[in-house]
Amino acid sequence: MADALRQAFLMLISFDSELYQIISLTLYVSGSAVMVAALIGVPAGTWLGMQPPRKVRWLTVFIYTLMGLPPVVGGLVVVMILSRRGMLGFLGLLYTPTAMIIAQVLLAVPIIIGLTSVAVRSKGKEMQETLLSLGAERRLIMWTIMREARYGILGALIAGFGRVIAEVGAVMMVGGNIAGRTRVMTTAIVMEVGMGNMAFAMALGLILLLLAFAIYSVLYRIQSGGTDE
Repeated sequence: MADALRQAFLMLISFDSELYQIISLTLYVSGSAVMVAALIGVPAGTWLGMQPPRKVRWLTVFIYTLMGLPPVVGGLVVVMILSRRGMLGFLGLLYTPTAMIIAQVLLAVPIIIGLTSVAVRSKGKEMQETLLSLGAERRLIMWTIMREARYGILGALIAGFGRVIAEVGAVMMVGGNIAGRTRVMTTAIVMEVGMGNMAFAMALGLILLLLAFAIYSVLYRIQSGGTDE
């Protein structure tokens, strides 16, 4: 254990090329997925949060259900769509980083929609009524409420990123864990442990822990109201 940990630190400080290639691909895939999910989830969550709760009750329950979507189910859906016989099979995206991004978007969008709607609903009711009484346009109302709920929305984005960067099942199903092409930190850890290469797995695990610490430290600060305002 101690020897594996020492080797892991040596790999990190010596900038092992294979190790950092896996780390960079992980950040690229998960970062891209969260950006795409934000473009979909933030407007959708804002709209959902601005609606009367009774009007969107079943839609909200559906979104909350998808927030707990098992990653392997999400991966299965993407595989079925991108496989040769699938709807988008002609694009040849299966076992590429793009397929991994699509799978992670599928997992992140419900989380961002659900948490954004909660943040907007807690801020938006009185503000919406005030802005409507002043004759503001719908687009301006939506933008103003998003601005007021920005810390909650940022928390939603961080939670979405935390979900996808630690995911294993879906990315392995759609990416194939191909060395130098689709191998990310979580899939590499599973493979290296199976091969008995504990030092390499531990180095990746340390990076994942540091990333998780950074992500949830920011989320805790946001939820605690740690702003300069």
